[in-house]
Amino acid sequence: MTIGFHDQWEKAATAVGTEFCRIAQPANISGHFSPPEVPHLGDPKREELKVANQKAILAAVVDPDECPDRDAALEELKGLVKTAGVNVVGEIVQFRDTPHPAHCLGTGKLDELKLLVEMTGAEMVVFDNNLTPSQGRALEQAVEKPIVDRSEVILDIFATHAQTHEAMLQVELAQLMYFRTRLKRMWTHLERITGGIGAGRGPGEKQLETDRRLIDKRISELKRKLKEVEQRRERTVSHRREHPTVSLVGYTNAGKSTLMRALTGADVLVEDKLFATLDTRTRRWEVPGYGDVLLSDTVGFVRNLPHHLVASFRSTLEEARHADLLLHVVDASNPEAERQINTCYAVLEEIGVDCSNVLLILNKVDQVEDRSFIDVLRRHYEDTITISAATGQGLDTLSETVARRIAGGFVTAEIETSSGNGKLFSWLSRHAEELDRSYPDESASRVRIRCRMARRHVDTIDEEQTSVSVMTAE
Repeated sequence: MTIGFHDQWEKAATAVGTEFCRIAQPANISGHFSPPEVPHLGDPKREELKVANQKAILAAVVDPDECPDRDAALEELKGLVKTAGVNVVGEIVQFRDTPHPAHCLGTGKLDELKLLVEMTGAEMVVFDNNLTPSQGRALEQAVEKPIVDRSEVILDIFATHAQTHEAMLQVELAQLMYFRTRLKRMWTHLERITGGIGAGRGPGEKQLETDRRLIDKRISELKRKLKEVEQRRERTVSHRREHPTVSLVGYTNAGKSTLMRALTGADVLVEDKLFATLDTRTRRWEVPGYGDVLLSDTVGFVRNLPHHLVASFRSTLEEARHADLLLHVVDASNPEAERQINTCYAVLEEIGVDCSNVLLILNKVDQVEDRSFIDVLRRHYEDTITISAATGQGLDTLSETVARRIAGGFVTAEIETSSGNGKLFSWLSRHAEELDRSYPDESASRVRIRCRMARRHVDTIDEEQTSVSVMTAE
């Protein structure tokens, strides 16, 4: 597993052709990319940074009003670095209203961090904060170890878990957008190259400016490709109107994939890791008392999810934007459950998802020791259902509630059509309960069917020589 700019810069340069070879690749190298050797620059270690099996210290600057508990301050970061394969050898937390503008940590805590690095033999420091380029550079100069911030860890996990072509494009775009402003810290060949025609007249341009220009070209290309993907997905989602759509959303590792497997029997990846699922999966779910719906599992969210990553994954979250119902899955056994709920709503709002039709699913209730915690959540939020996707507890209630919410209530309707309208008869057998059938004329060329169906289905019957009238509503 690798965090670094090396591979993404090479992709960006390769995408724009021979200009990369002319500027960055030494003449005596063939086949394998390598940056030119330059004199000592403050940070050559940032060219490529491996985090798997590295010994690391976790650090965070926390606002005491948001998280007064020191033990909980690094809980989520521990889950992230565990997924990334990091060996944690030490922790340091500082409570401040705002991070120090220069080093994020205050001067006293920075000295503590240096001492802790020496005592533990740590090979890197992972911050739970999103560092500015200047803060990261200053910290690496002070500690003399690679500094990784929260966004880099998340981006690396996404890069490792991306399997489809779409997910790989999204991750590459997010990485390039993140690293573009950090070239001075991430790259080493920043000498000024020769400019002008002939004997090098003029100052030319810095290698940094060349790198940034190549990245911008690659970013434009990726955005164009993802726009095409998004348009295809929009067409696909818009054509799925025969069945209503339900999307699972929620915090990462809340149990969305486990719930999808329990409801549909789908062979989806279920793993106790953050961001185990990146690609949207859609499966058919037969809801008792209603019929078939399409259930989609989406990528999970975390606190302070990088904005460029959210923007890159808009097409993946297209299912949630067009869903008839959102099932917001929450890990009820997590002490930070309420905070995670608010985080998910914030991300959904950011990508333009309508949260007016959301059913809150309190999952993992079999792992909750204090039941009063469940009662508090149910008082704070309406339309909640308690389940355990692992044991099956509460799944019947969930199915009944989903059927009722999707249907928008049921009506008794009378439909008159041609006796030979086999297409409509087949559709009614799947979506309605027939109560009575009669023939208004002796020739039996017309048939009148009284049936019970979901209110939303009534408006979908639009055929020639067919009339529909609602008799009663429930």
